[in-house]
Amino acid sequence: MIGFLGGMFGKGGSAVATPLLAAVGVPAIIAVAAPLPATIPSTLAASSVYWKARLIDWRIVRWSLGFGIPATVAGAIATRWVGGPFLVKVTDCVLVVLGLRFLLVRHQPATVPAKPPRTQSWLLAEIAIGVGLISGLLANAGGFLLAPLYVAVLRLPIKAAFASSLAVAAVLAVPGTVVHAILGHIDWALVAVFAVTSVPLSFVGGRVALRTDPARLERLYGAAISVLGITFLIVK
Repeated sequence: MIGFLGGMFGKGGSAVATPLLAAVGVPAIIAVAAPLPATIPSTLAASSVYWKARLIDWRIVRWSLGFGIPATVAGAIATRWVGGPFLVKVTDCVLVVLGLRFLLVRHQPATVPAKPPRTQSWLLAEIAIGVGLISGLLANAGGFLLAPLYVAVLRLPIKAAFASSLAVAAVLAVPGTVVHAILGHIDWALVAVFAVTSVPLSFVGGRVALRTDPARLERLYGAAISVLGITFLIVK
C-alpha cells in the first residue's frame, strides 16, 4: 500500500508508514526511521516512470538537492534530542493537515502543459531548506511536502510536481538514512521487508498516476490519509 501510494502521488509513503508501524507495536523512533531507507529504491522505481514521460524539471531538482541535503542532515541529527513518540504524533498531525489540504484546495486541471514556468531561486532554496529540516526530523524523504509546495508555490502542474518530488526525495533519503543508521534508529530487517514489497508497487503506482485524473486521485488520497491521521490521534 505504501509503495503504491508513494509511486502514484510522489509523496506520502513514509508519512503513512510511521503511524502504521507505531500502531502495530514497533518502537516509536524505529517506526519513524525504518521506512526511510526503503523509500530510496521505491522512489527511484516510481521516478523512472515519470522520467520516461519527460515530466521531471531538473533545474528544480538540482536546487532542491543543493539546499535540501545539508538541511536533512541537520534535521536528522536533531532527533537525538527529540523523542520518538513526539515525532510519531507530529507525523499523525501532518497526515491530517496534508489530507485536508488535498481535499479543500482547488487543483490545476490535468491538461496544464508539463513545462513549468521559470521560478525564482530564493523560493526553491526556502522550500528545500524547510522540507529538508522536516524530512530529517521525521525521517521522511520529503515527497509528502515537496509535491504540494511545488504546486502551490512554484505553480508546477500536478504531474510535473509529482515527478520532480520523487526525484528529489530519492536523494534526500540517503543522508537521512546515514545519520539515523549511525544513531541506531533503523531496524534493517524491517527495511528489507519494506523494500522488497514496495519497489514493484511503486512502479505500478507511477504508471497508474500517468493514466488517471490527478485532481480526483489527490482528493481520494486526501480523504484516506485524513481519516488515517485522525484515527491514530484519537486511538493513541
